Amino acid sequence: MIRQDKTQGASTDRRPLRLREVGVWVPLAFALARRGATPNAISVAGLAAGLASGALLACTPHVTGEALVRGVWLLAVAFIMLRGACNILDGVMAVETGQSTPVGLLWNEVPDRITDAATLIGAGYALGADPTLGWAAALTATLVSYVRVQCRLAGAPMDYCGPMAKPMRMVVVALAALWMAATPAAWQRSSDMSGRGTMALALAIVVAGGAVTLVRRLRRAVQALRGG
Repeated sequence: MIRQDKTQGASTDRRPLRLREVGVWVPLAFALARRGATPNAISVAGLAAGLASGALLACTPHVTGEALVRGVWLLAVAFIMLRGACNILDGVMAVETGQSTPVGLLWNEVPDRITDAATLIGAGYALGADPTLGWAAALTATLVSYVRVQCRLAGAPMDYCGPMAKPMRMVVVALAALWMAATPAAWQRSSDMSGRGTMALALAIVVAGGAVTLVRRLRRAVQALRGG
């Protein structure tokens, strides 16, 4: 029998994540469920973590003291990882504990779009970044997700192909933040007067990779709908 997750879609519609198969998620889901947690509550926690990551990234140019700046970068990474954990855990909990709800699709998709934008826009205002790139990355991420949903509504299979699907977008930003936390300041900024550096490069990668992803998903959907 095909089980359904909180999005009320078939299991084949779920994002393929190897990390989901790690044995910790199911016991954690049951432990939290026994304490009254619900998949939607986990989604809200992920939303809060995503908003916090964006706010922390945007704060980095305004923090004084090298140790404190590095701490803010690391805290932003922690919240990005927490958001990712919540994205996995809410679906696992919905499937394994039978807590799927008719509004599960809304809780699955809407917070993700908000947190994607919050993290990427916040990264645009981070130290060594560029606000224009942050907004462009957020717009690209939204379009990539929009195309995925529209292609599915048109009858094509759900397609999470990359290279810049949601998990990879967050990995790129998190790695850039880790670099900023761990390296000397001279390694983080460009040598010209632009002030851009590692985070600007990361956002440019997200934009370029997102554009490729958008085209790939459209082409694969057209091919599937034409019977190819």
